[in-house]
Amino acid sequence: MPTYDDAVALFAKRSQAWLREDIDAYLALWADDMTFQSPVHTEPLGRAAFADLVRQSTAFSRPLRFDFDHIAVRGPMVLAEWTIAIERRDSGQRIEWRGMSVAEIRDRLIVTWREYWNPLAVMPPL
Repeated sequence: MPTYDDAVALFAKRSQAWLREDIDAYLALWADDMTFQSPVHTEPLGRAAFADLVRQSTAFSRPLRFDFDHIAVRGPMVLAEWTIAIERRDSGQRIEWRGMSVAEIRDRLIVTWREYWNPLAVMPPL
C-alpha cells in the first residue's frame, strides 16, 4: 500500500517528467497492465494506446504546468486535485484546466488512472 509520501513522490515524478517532455521517464511510472480513462476517453486505454496518446499530446502541445493541489490516500487508491496548463504548438494559445483523478498504485507504479474534468475547459474559444 502506498503511503502519503509515496503518492506525493510518484506524482511529483510524473509531473516533472511531463514538464520535461521526457516521455520514456513519464511512461516508466505506469504499470504494464495500466489503464487510463478521462472524460474524452471513456473506454479504458491500455499501455500502448496511452503511450500513443502521450506522444500525440506532446506533439500537439507544450506542457507549462502540472500541479497537484491536494492528495489523499486510502489503501492503494490515491485521490488528487490538480491543475494543468499547456501551450498549443500551432497557435501559442495557453489552455489551463483543473481536474481530479482517482489512481490505483501498486509497487510504486500507477495501475489505473481515471480523470474527471470539464471537457469544455480545454476547447478553443469560438
